[in-house]
Amino acid sequence: MENTDDFESVLWVARECYVYRLPPRTSSAGYKAAEWGDMEAFLWKGRLRVIEKGNGTPSKCFIQLEDSSTGDLFANCPYTLDGKSVEPVLDSSRYYVIRVEDATTGQRAFLGMGFQERSDSFDFNVTLQDWTKRQRKSNKEDAESGESGPSPHIPTGPKRDFSLKEGQTISISIGGRSSGSLQKKKELNSSVPPLLPPPPPPR
Repeated sequence: MENTDDFESVLWVARECYVYRLPPRTSSAGYKAAEWGDMEAFLWKGRLRVIEKGNGTPSKCFIQLEDSSTGDLFANCPYTLDGKSVEPVLDSSRYYVIRVEDATTGQRAFLGMGFQERSDSFDFNVTLQDWTKRQRKSNKEDAESGESGPSPHIPTGPKRDFSLKEGQTISISIGGRSSGSLQKKKELNSSVPPLLPPPPPPR
């Protein structure tokens, strides 16, 4: 059987995106691109691809930053349903903070990432939202099918016929006597003619 995790499809491609080093975070409110310094002094520039791995749902989603010429991977961002791996900045619709992860060591780091065109940023958002909706819909349908399914306490083996066949009887013991003996006694009593009423008294 084929491993469904081997299926890979490209959900969206941006020909150009920019990566920035992040300064130390000074507030828990969120990131601001204006605090990243000179936006022309970016760390890296290249292609961004949103990849879906897996056939159907559930599947996995990855944001891959690749060299535009060679296709070599610069950084990989596993996208999660909670959206915590991609955080929009507070002061621009074109910049984000992404959580990249080394597939070998599992080590994580945060980078600034942005697009030159707002249309690219919009399409990037829509792509991630569409993938998230499909996963949540699948999870909801699985939960509903589990709730409407048979009780886990009901045996799942083949059904057995416990009905009485023609001419078959069942005996139940009551007070040391079986229903069979009671039935036999009842049949004997019914075979004896009933007693005649006593004669009327003499006049």
